Amino acid sequence: MRPAISAAVIIFFFYLLYRQRNELPRQKKDFSTYLMAFCAIFLTVSMVCFPKDAFEAAVAGLQIWWDIVFPGLMPFFIISQILLGLGVVHMMGVFLEPVMRPLFNVPGAGSFVMAMGLASGFPIGAVLTTELRAQNLCNRVEAERLLSFTNTADPLFMIGAVAVGMFGYPQAGLTILLAHYLSSLTLGLLMRFYRQKEAATAEQLPRRGPLIARALQALVEAREKDGRPFGQLMGEAIHKSIDTLLLVGGFITLLSVVIRILDLIGLVAFLGRGITALLELVGLSPSLAVPLVNGLFEIDLGCQATARAAGVAMGEKLIAVSMIIAWSGLSVHCQVASIISKTDLRLAPYLVARVVHALIAGVYTALLLGPAGNLLSRVALPVFLETVPAGNISFWCSRTLFMLNQILIFLALLTILAAVLYIARTIRAVFFYTRKGL
Repeated sequence: MRPAISAAVIIFFFYLLYRQRNELPRQKKDFSTYLMAFCAIFLTVSMVCFPKDAFEAAVAGLQIWWDIVFPGLMPFFIISQILLGLGVVHMMGVFLEPVMRPLFNVPGAGSFVMAMGLASGFPIGAVLTTELRAQNLCNRVEAERLLSFTNTADPLFMIGAVAVGMFGYPQAGLTILLAHYLSSLTLGLLMRFYRQKEAATAEQLPRRGPLIARALQALVEAREKDGRPFGQLMGEAIHKSIDTLLLVGGFITLLSVVIRILDLIGLVAFLGRGITALLELVGLSPSLAVPLVNGLFEIDLGCQATARAAGVAMGEKLIAVSMIIAWSGLSVHCQVASIISKTDLRLAPYLVARVVHALIAGVYTALLLGPAGNLLSRVALPVFLETVPAGNISFWCSRTLFMLNQILIFLALLTILAAVLYIARTIRAVFFYTRKGL
């Protein structure tokens, strides 16, 4: 009976639009206003029709945020804000420019965003990209390139929550992890050609002298320009981090309710029937249709539904779940849209990149399950990664230490690569001038 009421609201709305079609304004902005108003009314009516389900969904979303997201991201939000204020990111921008510019066509400061985003998960990549844009460390196009491949899932979610908690198959964790990161880096290499003719950032960083000296000079200049005492810097970092995490929690809770309602009224099953033909075309089981629709809206629900899909081979499940994680769900996209709303960044390139990321992740997963499958099955994972995420202090501390370790590893690899490239360029320059002198 209650689904019929929600359906009646939809039918009545479109009936009114049809009756008044000649009197309605023809501008596109007016249509978006009608659509948003309809969505708000529909959600309100549905929550009245399904009060218990809406409440349970809200509690479930809030629990995920409080147990996993808040303690997992809070330290990294604070640390990133402090490092920005101290000028460390500006120093990295000088030192890692030889790596980031030729590979991804973004400033060297993007290395900090990449390391934090790959290690810490959604939506820290979007938050830090917005900070770089606000401080004019990158232009709009460079920020859009950076956002497209740095706002990723974290390793503990992919291994602990998905592979161990949902699939009960720890060996799949490394496959999902590698497919996600390889596809993310591949996407970054592809996005370097996005609006390639746009001028690069006119950097205000030191350009003369030895690389290390220039990096340290950039650190000092950025710190002097910021000028805030350390106590004020830390206080504002905590305040800003909490505001961002409250925003993330609100989106997780709201989208959890929306998805539950859409499932109750049958829209999820309806969309699932629509993509069955596409799955058969690429050789995947039609039983993955509904899980993929769930993943379209929310990453956790999509991964969980994929793990529970009956009569589907494990390899096909892993391909589907890799695509869901790469897409990341409308819940994450709404968070990103809200975070970048105060800047001039456009959401469209990010959404297109998510589609490409999902396709590439599916291909990489299939390749890893094939030729590299036997090799990956022999790799032993650390014990901590084979535990299901939990909302307790012990897990929070272990998670924070693990994430910091991953960030340092990413930065160390980039630093080594930058040093090698710098030495190679120096040797080449010396060789060139020696030959020219001869």
